[in-house]
Amino acid sequence: MQATGWVKTDPGLKRDNNQDAFLYEKSLNLFAVADGMGGHKGGEVASALACTSIKDVFSNPVNQHLSPRELLRFAYGEASSRIFEHAKENPTLKGMGTTLVMSHFFKNILHVANVGDSRCYLIRGNLMWQLTEDHSLINEQIRAGILTPEQANKMVAKNVITRSVGFERDVACDIIERPVLAGEIYLFCSDGLHGLVSDKRICEIISKSPIEMTPDILIEEAKKNGGDDNITTLIIKITD
Repeated sequence: MQATGWVKTDPGLKRDNNQDAFLYEKSLNLFAVADGMGGHKGGEVASALACTSIKDVFSNPVNQHLSPRELLRFAYGEASSRIFEHAKENPTLKGMGTTLVMSHFFKNILHVANVGDSRCYLIRGNLMWQLTEDHSLINEQIRAGILTPEQANKMVAKNVITRSVGFERDVACDIIERPVLAGEIYLFCSDGLHGLVSDKRICEIISKSPIEMTPDILIEEAKKNGGDDNITTLIIKITD
């Protein structure tokens, strides 16, 4: 089996710059979306550094003896360390960090890792599941029973995250492993999409649209709903 992808990023309607970044490395079966934060320039520096760091880790022959899980943990550690050290050397970037959701496709197993509130979804037919769990204040309140999902949807400041790559030197990532099936579609996106477009509508668009046009259609849907944030959508489809 193989993974083929389509990706697009857009600044949205309210931001002057784009602090999202993505990685699409077909030769490495490596895919990622990062949503940076930290001042006017800090966010875009952090997200770009995260994507560069994980590419360096996975492409370095010295690391090829590591298992996919070990590679993912190492990649997140390297990204977080590089961002943290870069901020120390550049005071104007102090406190920058980034979300990072990524996958590595290896021997028909998709390994997904996540820090922050960028997400990975699985779409099969006309059904969709969120595979990653947000590291956000809202999600912690839902898990603690303080808020219901319906109440959370009406809250402001939903984008306060509780874990990021680079804010501290070290970071722990969540890792999911799953065997893939031909025809499955995986969506990786920043909260500029899932914060403005419902899961139901995202699933409807993906299941009914030509797949190569899906990133553009999803971004336009988010912009139609306000386009308050940068928007990145990365789609991969598993084929025989």
